[in-house]
Amino acid sequence: MVEAAQLEVQTDPLHHTAKIKDSLDFLIRHLRSDATMVEEPKAQALFETTAEVLQGLRTAYQHYEEGEEPAFRR
Repeated sequence: MVEAAQLEVQTDPLHHTAKIKDSLDFLIRHLRSDATMVEEPKAQALFETTAEVLQGLRTAYQHYEEGEEPAFRR
């Protein structure tokens, strides 16, 4: 049987946004690290571009949590 506190954590959007931000942070660090390990400029650019796009998504999650953007205000 699922306890009420466990159910609340699972349905709280902020619980999920925090986990997604952690995953994005890990992937961003991984991409930037890989960009320094490869010598091919096109691969470096691809990894850095991907990291930048993911950073933008992470910022969107942060804004959602903070209610900064009009669309995310509660």
